[in-house]
Amino acid sequence: MKRSYIWLICLIVCIAFIALLYLQGSYAGAMVRMRQEQFDENVLRSIDQASRDLEKAETFRYLQTVLAQHDSKKWDAVHPDSLRIADYMPSLDTIFPGKNNMALGSLNINRYNRVAQTIANLQKHVREAFIYEQEVLDEVIYAVMYTASEQRLQERLNPAVLDGCLRNALQANGITLPFHFIVYTSDGREVYRCEDYSDVGAEQCYQQMLFRSDPTGQMGTVVIHFPDQQKYIRGVARYVAPAMGFTVIMLITSLITIYLVVRQKRISEMKNDFIHNMTHEFKTPISTISIASQMLADKSVNKNAETYERLGNVITSETRRLRYQVEKVLQMSLFENNNIALKMQELDANEIIGNVVDTFSLKVSQSGGTLDMKVEAYNPFINADEMHFTNIIFNLLDNAFKYRREEEPLAIRVHTYNQGDTHFCISIADNGIGIAKDSLKRIFDKFYRVHTGDRHNVKGFGLGLAYVQKMVELHHGTIKVTSEIGKGTKFTITIPLSV
Repeated sequence: MKRSYIWLICLIVCIAFIALLYLQGSYAGAMVRMRQEQFDENVLRSIDQASRDLEKAETFRYLQTVLAQHDSKKWDAVHPDSLRIADYMPSLDTIFPGKNNMALGSLNINRYNRVAQTIANLQKHVREAFIYEQEVLDEVIYAVMYTASEQRLQERLNPAVLDGCLRNALQANGITLPFHFIVYTSDGREVYRCEDYSDVGAEQCYQQMLFRSDPTGQMGTVVIHFPDQQKYIRGVARYVAPAMGFTVIMLITSLITIYLVVRQKRISEMKNDFIHNMTHEFKTPISTISIASQMLADKSVNKNAETYERLGNVITSETRRLRYQVEKVLQMSLFENNNIALKMQELDANEIIGNVVDTFSLKVSQSGGTLDMKVEAYNPFINADEMHFTNIIFNLLDNAFKYRREEEPLAIRVHTYNQGDTHFCISIADNGIGIAKDSLKRIFDKFYRVHTGDRHNVKGFGLGLAYVQKMVELHHGTIKVTSEIGKGTKFTITIPLSV
């Protein structure tokens, strides 16, 4: 699969999950807003009803007060419920003694007058009761409209009654959250505050006028808020949040899976490149050894001592080269399994580096380049494995030689110095082709080789820098690299001094 297809799939997956998260977030936001609007509407309806109930309670209280001021006996005497028509009406048998005698002439005039007088008395008592009730009602209305309005809000307000009215109205509208309230006068003075009042959630309050039919100066304002309001409102999205969490987990899992696929593809490409390079590296010495062997076995070729020596040297050299390549692959396998054993000893790093530089300088000078070494480390003693430490320096110098620029003579500069009294540092800089920023992150990966454009003369397995990094880490050191295309590369190794 092409890399562009992988990135396209990755982009589609990301867009799909982001769209899903957006829809889930929008749905959760809509649910929260809907519950908030419903909550606001129910609270406003509840506190409006509580205000009306408070005024009704006050009216009922004044009605009881006015009624209590009147003579209960007089009230009972004139109350319509105490008037019974039967007490004032004689029986029909008394008025009409004989059922068969219905003549008008047989009526008893006196008894007829008595009935008329009874009806008149009944009408009189009904009128008196009606007038009395009207007077009582007028007194109640007067007390509520004038007497109550003349009292201060502190005297009129009963916090327990207001709390009960609020609680009943809220429960009637399906709100059972705990609430706190404060009552203010019309000019902003505080009249009452709940004992358990808390400022938590007080930023969102609801207000309602109290005694709205009174003059403005006698009105009050109740301010109510719910400490757990936000928790209640956002609780509607408690099922959406886990869904969004699982979606994020799926997104991360998908990205990791795609990353592993890309990484596996890159490793596969590097392994294929490694096999190709290894085949080429092994093919050259094998071919050379094969040709030399054929010449030794060919009887038609005149051979003398000098010819035997030259062919023997070729076979020995190519065999050594082949063995070196095989050992490098085996060493990386051992490093991967952490089966390498180092022979640590105190070494003079300046001396070892100097020997490698002297050996390698001949190769550099033959190509027209220069290899200079600057020694400034006053304490060069470190604990290291001599062979592997030598290979570290050799591999870095060999890379500088491989990736040189053909149009300009190679210049390699080796510098040793101390970092305080604790570390020994080596820097190896060159003026080669340089390394791109994208490749700097991967140069220490196994099998990875820096692209050299149209140059095909750079050989190797892509194991040299991986070997160097592994060995530096086993020596408890660090390695850093800086590079710029067309200007060169600089490696800096820091290793602790021996104690």
